[in-house]
Amino acid sequence: MPDDPPFFISSPQNPRIKQLIKLRDRSEREESGLFLIEGYRELLRAADANHPLQTLFICPKLFLGENEQNLISRIKERGAQVWTCSETIFRKISYRDRPDGLLGIALQKHSNLLDLGKHLQNVPSPFLVVAEAIEKPGNLGTILRSSDAVGIDALIVCDRCTDIHNPNVVRASVGTLFTVPVIEADGEETLQWLKQHHIAVVAATPSASCEFTDVDLTGPVAIAVGTEQLGLSERWMKQADIQVRIPMRGVADSLNVAMATTLLLYETLRQRSTKRVS
Repeated sequence: MPDDPPFFISSPQNPRIKQLIKLRDRSEREESGLFLIEGYRELLRAADANHPLQTLFICPKLFLGENEQNLISRIKERGAQVWTCSETIFRKISYRDRPDGLLGIALQKHSNLLDLGKHLQNVPSPFLVVAEAIEKPGNLGTILRSSDAVGIDALIVCDRCTDIHNPNVVRASVGTLFTVPVIEADGEETLQWLKQHHIAVVAATPSASCEFTDVDLTGPVAIAVGTEQLGLSERWMKQADIQVRIPMRGVADSLNVAMATTLLLYETLRQRSTKRVS
């Protein structure tokens, strides 16, 4: 027996549309415990990770391929309501210049250091990233994307300025928010936890004597990066076990935090891969 056709929304006054638009604001996301996931790839990765979706809004006229219906069916089978929108309404609720006709409302998930300890129980040499007070959603999303690419064990977001459920974090991460374990914690608490678990803190600073390619990153490490403007706080710099610098040959004295993180992550991956081969 065929599925019942989904409900159709053509009015901007529909209460569901009003609720969705409110979720663009951090205060509404924090109060409701909900957030937005837009885009095929992002929703596919959320579905693959069994992340709970509450509602899915679709606009078939904007679909880019032929796989959307299978994804919609998967999400619907897990209990999400599906609403079809007119193109005008979907463009109103989308936060993208080129929407692809898929936007979901999902439940937030939060993990702490206790969860991280359980996650790492059988990991002999943890590979972590610590992001301290990152301000720009795009940078946090890009750090997640790079973290997924090298296969880190977890990303610890300390003293967060950016909401990890900001739509632009989800977008910049291309859905890797759902593939990388994300831990939220206080900075001092994280430092103590890392020391207790004998995980070396690696901090990048232009004043370091060693280049990042000249230090051993094959053991348990946490690559620590800080704010876009000031870098890591003095607390993290003082308590870091290893300080490294990224060589700069031009006029600029630093890299974008997401770019610098990516370089450090791939050097760590290179060293670990070489060690396994040898």
